[in-house]
Amino acid sequence: MPKPTVRTLAAELGLSRSTVSLALRGSPSIKAATRERVRGVAARAGYTLNPLASSVMSELKRGHGYRGEIAVASMDQTDRPVKARRFRRLLMEAAARRAAELGYQAQNFIIGEGGVSLTRLHSILRARGIQGVLVLPVWREPDFAHLDWSHYAGVYLDYLIERPALPTICADFYRSMLYVLQHVQRLGYRRPGLFIVKPDEARLQYCWSDRWTSAFLGLQRSLGLGRVPPLVVGTVDREAFTRWFRRHRPDVVLGHQSNAVDWMTKGGARVPETHGFVSLNLALSDRSCAGLDLQPAVLAERGVELLAAQILHRQCGLDVTPSATMVPGLWRDGPTLRPRRD
Repeated sequence: MPKPTVRTLAAELGLSRSTVSLALRGSPSIKAATRERVRGVAARAGYTLNPLASSVMSELKRGHGYRGEIAVASMDQTDRPVKARRFRRLLMEAAARRAAELGYQAQNFIIGEGGVSLTRLHSILRARGIQGVLVLPVWREPDFAHLDWSHYAGVYLDYLIERPALPTICADFYRSMLYVLQHVQRLGYRRPGLFIVKPDEARLQYCWSDRWTSAFLGLQRSLGLGRVPPLVVGTVDREAFTRWFRRHRPDVVLGHQSNAVDWMTKGGARVPETHGFVSLNLALSDRSCAGLDLQPAVLAERGVELLAAQILHRQCGLDVTPSATMVPGLWRDGPTLRPRRD
């Protein structure tokens, strides 16, 4: 099961995140009965305090208050799909909220085609005394090497960046796929099929579709599911999908393109009566679906927390062995799968 967070505990308890956070830390501003209720639910869910966030919050409680600005940098790439822009917007909004909670003001900077150069960005950051840069996912290969990183702490919100090698916060593909396959198996599906549109792989060092595909193939075998070969195509292709769907007869399709539901229907399926569909990223879906919430807010929050910790400890410059923090997606029920039969 996904690891519980302050956000999920707050939703379960019907309380605000700030109330839950204060209760978990034993704040006297929260009623004793509420503190005990929050701690009881947290204990049953297996929640543990995030030591990084706790350290940062402890610093703020010492009276420092406003700490300054951090930069949120994004490449302005005109070929970025509209759905990918939506995911980026969610990251930006969550980063600004979490930065404010930690005493920082997030300043957005657009780099490249429609924005400033990295040389100009360096001048702006130095003039404003900004010490931390949160780099949002790019659509093509990420290249921020021309920024003088000796002056800055940095975090990248995606799987891998090599120019330069920054610490990363990203989705956990394997665990997310495990949650999906376990869930559809419990619902009685036996032949899940994976449909992946392979983008310009250079932006993720040739690993985006491969990570989904390798996780699917490994788990398909270990969970004893039907051997439906994945469909990996370069563009959204109805004809290729229809041929694959009719030949291999998956009873549930996993993918990022929710228009596959229409293609399944035209191929003779009735969703969810006879077949199912699972979105691998609900933020990209054009319709209500069952599937994965890849938690863009949590990704951004973890990125800001890591960046704030680096700034507090004066950890500017590049690490020889940058870390990678992976966040699994959360399962969300939806109308594209049949209900569980108890």
